[in-house]
Amino acid sequence: MLKGRNFIDPTDFTIEELDEVMNLAQDIKEDQDSYIDVCRGKILATLFYEPSTRTRFSFEAAMLRLGGKVVGFSEPGSSSVQKGESLRDTIRTVGCYSDIITMRHPKEGAPNYAIDYSYVPFINAGDGGHQHPTQTLTDLFTIRESKGRLDDMVIGLCGDLKFGRTVHSLLKAMSEHKNIRFVLISPEELQIPKYIKNMMDKKGIEYKEVERLEDVIDELDILYMTRVQKERFFNEADYIRLKDSYILDEEKLKNAKSDLAILHPLPRVNEIAYEVDDDPRAWYFKQVKNGMYVRMALIMKLLGVEKC
Repeated sequence: MLKGRNFIDPTDFTIEELDEVMNLAQDIKEDQDSYIDVCRGKILATLFYEPSTRTRFSFEAAMLRLGGKVVGFSEPGSSSVQKGESLRDTIRTVGCYSDIITMRHPKEGAPNYAIDYSYVPFINAGDGGHQHPTQTLTDLFTIRESKGRLDDMVIGLCGDLKFGRTVHSLLKAMSEHKNIRFVLISPEELQIPKYIKNMMDKKGIEYKEVERLEDVIDELDILYMTRVQKERFFNEADYIRLKDSYILDEEKLKNAKSDLAILHPLPRVNEIAYEVDDDPRAWYFKQVKNGMYVRMALIMKLLGVEKC
C-alpha cells in the first residue's frame, strides 16, 4: 500500500511499487475519462521555491484532471517566506489546508527536512542538484513505453552530469534493473559526482566515461540529453565555456540505432537541434505528456483513491 507514503527519492519505492504506479499511469493514459472525479474534494499544495514550467504545470494539470483543486505559490516572493517564515512552519501551515504537498527547493536535502513536519503525503519536485524523483518516474515510464522493458539496455547520459538532478535520479533508479550499462558523456568539468560512481561501483554496475558523443552513439538504446544549467554555476565564464559542449543534430544521429529513443527532461536551450524534433526517435515531447499521467497516478496512490 502506498497510501500516506512520501516520495522523496526514486529508491523510496521498490521496483514492484514503481511498476504499480506506472501501470496505473498507463491505464489513465488509455482511459482518462474514467478518472476525472477520483480526487474531487482533495487539494494539492504546490510549493515552488525555484522556477519551473513543466513540473509545476504537470502537477497542477494532474490534480485538476483528477477533479481536485490546487493551492500554492510559484515563487517564494509571493508567500510568507518573504517575511522570514521558516520552511518547517510553511509545511505545517500548508498541511492544515491541503491533502498532499509537492515542493521544489534549491537546497539539496530540503524535502528530507520538510517531511518531519508534514501532516500529509509529501512529494519531492526537485531539490537542488540532488534528486527529481517524479521526473525519474516519467523517464522510466517513457523508456518502458519506447522499449517495452526496463532491463537489458545501454543508456547514454549526455551533457551536465555534475549538476543534473534528473541524471542522478535516473542513474539510481535504473541501477536497480538487470543488465544495464551506462555511457556517461560529458566534459571533465561536468562529470558525474563521485558519490554516484561509488554507488554504481558498489552495485557492480558497468559504466564508462567519454567526452565525445560521436564515439559512442552507435552503442546506445537510450540517449538522455541534458542542458548545461546556468543557474548551477557560480562562475558565468565557466558556463559560457561549457554551455555548447554537446549539440545533437541529424548528422550525429546518422550512426545511431534505428530504434534509439532520445529523451530530455527539458527545458532545452540548444543541445538538441530543432530538426531532430521530427525524427521518429525523438521521445522528449511524449515524455512531457507522460509526466502528467505519471503524476496523476502517483497522487492517486499516495492519497489512496481509486477509480469508481
